Amino acid sequence: MIPNRDDVNLATSLVTEAAALAADVRATGDLGTRTKSNVSDLVTAADVAAEELVVGRLERERPDDGLLGEEGAVREGTSGRRWVIDPVDGTYNFATGSDYWCSAVALVDGDDPVLGAIAHHASGTVVVGGPGLAATANGAALPRLADRPIGTLSAATYAHPTFVVRPEFADWARAAALPATIRMLGSGSMDLAGVATGRLGCWFQHSTPDWDWMPGTAIVRGLGAATRRVQVGELTWSIAGPPGAVEDIVAALRGERA
Repeated sequence: MIPNRDDVNLATSLVTEAAALAADVRATGDLGTRTKSNVSDLVTAADVAAEELVVGRLERERPDDGLLGEEGAVREGTSGRRWVIDPVDGTYNFATGSDYWCSAVALVDGDDPVLGAIAHHASGTVVVGGPGLAATANGAALPRLADRPIGTLSAATYAHPTFVVRPEFADWARAAALPATIRMLGSGSMDLAGVATGRLGCWFQHSTPDWDWMPGTAIVRGLGAATRRVQVGELTWSIAGPPGAVEDIVAALRGERA
């Protein structure tokens, strides 16, 4: 299923409005920040308000579609489609004053992300696209991603301090040794938007929830990138980027390549 123009316009509007609302809440200085799973896994009043805004519009404008939001929104739909919502991706950055955060949504048909939209409020940039759609940044068409050797690319990734002491860190280290450089910036959707726009070369991370994966996945797939989810031991890894680079990262994670 290729989304129609109304879906594209709606996704663009949703992330733009959610990001603007989150920024307005941050400007008040009253974020009501609390932790979830660990000290760097946060939720703020802005996350909650932005998700409520998106959910409210989808309930009015797409009542037959399902919903899944990071902050708890869940609805089973009847259309076979589902909207996956990340009201503020990069909440630790957001709560500590960094501008490396965004609002993101994906439209999923069955299990297949067919549309993604990511809004970076600080730069006013909205990246939108999906398989079968023309990917754009603020309406300007993005070029397809060329297949380049992993050794010439930057790789965005993440390794939480508690992960460094786990045995699985060795898998991550093998993959992290391949690119020209690595970046740990703290927002999966921002990173994947960076892959789409050429600011970053590729991306990999373990235990990625759907709201951090599907918006950017839809966009980069539409630009010719490969996206993979692979099981290595107890962890599921998500990888995106030029096809050859993705295969190299998968092989390194599995220990098939030094």
